[in-house]
Amino acid sequence: MRKPILATMLGTLLLTPALAVGQVWIPPKCDIKPGHFLVNSAVLYLRNAAQTRFDDVRERDLRDANRSLTQAVTSGGQDKNPAAWYYLGRYYVTRNDAVGADSAFRKAEALMPACREDILFYRRNALWVPVFNAGVAALTAQNHDSAIAAFRRANLIYDAEPQGFAMLATVFFNTSRPDSAAKYFRQAIQAASDPRFANERKDAMFNLGNSFFAAQQYDSAAAAFSEYLRVVPNDPVAMARLGDVLTAGGHTDSAMAVYRQIIAHADSVESQSLFNAGVSIYNAAPPFPDTATLGAGCRTERRGGRTTLTAPQRRAITVACDSVTRQAVRDRDAAAAGNYRIAAQAFEAGLTRNPQSRDGLYNLSNAFLALREADNMLPVAQRLILVDPLNRNSVRLVAQAWQLKNNGDSALRYVILADSLLPVDVTVSRFGPGDQSASIAGLITNFHNKPSAPFKLVFEFLNARGEPVATQSADIPAIDASGNRPFTLEAIGAGIEAWRYRKE
Repeated sequence: MRKPILATMLGTLLLTPALAVGQVWIPPKCDIKPGHFLVNSAVLYLRNAAQTRFDDVRERDLRDANRSLTQAVTSGGQDKNPAAWYYLGRYYVTRNDAVGADSAFRKAEALMPACREDILFYRRNALWVPVFNAGVAALTAQNHDSAIAAFRRANLIYDAEPQGFAMLATVFFNTSRPDSAAKYFRQAIQAASDPRFANERKDAMFNLGNSFFAAQQYDSAAAAFSEYLRVVPNDPVAMARLGDVLTAGGHTDSAMAVYRQIIAHADSVESQSLFNAGVSIYNAAPPFPDTATLGAGCRTERRGGRTTLTAPQRRAITVACDSVTRQAVRDRDAAAAGNYRIAAQAFEAGLTRNPQSRDGLYNLSNAFLALREADNMLPVAQRLILVDPLNRNSVRLVAQAWQLKNNGDSALRYVILADSLLPVDVTVSRFGPGDQSASIAGLITNFHNKPSAPFKLVFEFLNARGEPVATQSADIPAIDASGNRPFTLEAIGAGIEAWRYRKE
């Protein structure tokens, strides 16, 4: 039930330049004057090249513009003239020469900072966008090395927007290099300072935490998610992730405080986040003590180095050390009960929003089992097998609930059902709900010593109210003894959040 680490990852978007630079003449947007006849001539050549309909004329004018500008900044004494470098940069733009344009524009901007915005326009539209889109194309084709090279080149050309850094971070994360991903998500955050990029900034902040989490830098991940929550207060996914990293980093008390906060805001939290929080809380319960090691240590200590003991002395040591181990188990159970209680609350809250969730029902049953609350467990386990009737583990939970109620006959009936009478064992391993569709996959296992009979497995795909949205079925042929058969089904429909099945 744990959510994917990267929950808010950027998509592979293509960017469109604001203008087809080079096909029309665009006057400078800053007050930059040629200041020299060679530069003035080059401006006329560049304008003519942009406006002519004839390729040969355009090529001649571009050659003349390059000749004039090169002469101006070499032998013409115009190497300190910002206009000479500015128009040389514009010449390189028409040639799609990113390296030349970058060098010329850097000199122009250093000499005349007021032209920065104008220069950024050309950096972005004429130079950066094509390289960025090449990176996107390489990423789409799964050519990760080419994508990394393209995004790195794009970021050198233009660093005033976050997309290039975020996409580079994405490649590194998805190729299991979370440290590098964190580095570039940081740069994406810095590049997204403009309010126009508020959403991109939030995504990068969230995924910075994800990257630290994947790199097992739990304190850094906690700091990143805490910073994100200052920008997006009470985001349930981020709160659940903060609880996870605090737990992983050994800060159990702080994690529990976060999980309690999630449950306190359950009315505004979607069901999957509540289920995820419940799993994290349950798994954060203290482990069972190693009673064998504890008991051996106790006996060694109480012997005090003595090699021979009387029978009464041995009995006294055994009684005392058994008491120590039993107390350790009681202490652990008392501490774990707090986790199980809060986990149950999270599962219950999730089930109020998605009452047919198999995972929610299964995990709530286990939470009540850990709490030994038979009266609460039994109705939940019975609801579970209405959703998942051919899963042996689901059926066994009903048996355990009856056992807790000291009803041995009913417990035995469900044990026999799970161990012998079910025709097969159905395990759903993946459920992928989408906005307009859903898919489900799993494995059918014949645990008997003879072939199973063919049957039809009918899945109903349900909305959050438990109402059927779509129905799909799979014809399951006979399965050999101890064999298995995978299945996959897809359904079309909006709002699918759960499933149930039956055998026909």
